[in-house]
Amino acid sequence: MKNIFCLLFITIGYFGYAQEFNIGTNNINVGVGFGGTFGNYTTSSQNPGYSVSFERGIWEVPGPGVVSLGAYLGTKTYKYDYTFGNDKWNYTIIGIRGAYHYNGLEIDHLDVYAGAMFSYNILSYNGAGNFGSKPGATGFVGGRWYFSNTFAAFAEASYGVAYLTVGASLRF
Repeated sequence: MKNIFCLLFITIGYFGYAQEFNIGTNNINVGVGFGGTFGNYTTSSQNPGYSVSFERGIWEVPGPGVVSLGAYLGTKTYKYDYTFGNDKWNYTIIGIRGAYHYNGLEIDHLDVYAGAMFSYNILSYNGAGNFGSKPGATGFVGGRWYFSNTFAAFAEASYGVAYLTVGASLRF
């Protein structure tokens, strides 16, 4: 099954399109994140993080590349089990992010980027409202592989909401 998936991925990618991130390019990303810096060593379980982000190419810079700006909304839940009960911690992350998209690789179908996000991390504890909410920041590196002019798969590595986020991107 794994070999079939790889063959399908390569075949679809072969018939894809060259993609550079340009001024005016818009992307919406929907992802699932794994791991992360929220929670601590007493975590009994955690759900994957879920996120939606938007970005738009704003200006060209030397390198060659384009800088994008956008918004981020994500959520992540941790559960802690203790002798006398359990706790549930819900994080909602609202942020603004900027990224540099490097266009010099000249590899068809590929968009690589790195950037930073500044966020406000809202923590609710067992549904009791805000508890320990605070500002946050994270850096990330990622890439998109386009299967058509509008659809791509993406992966991002970061330190913050999730160590690894994978998902789909829609370009318009």
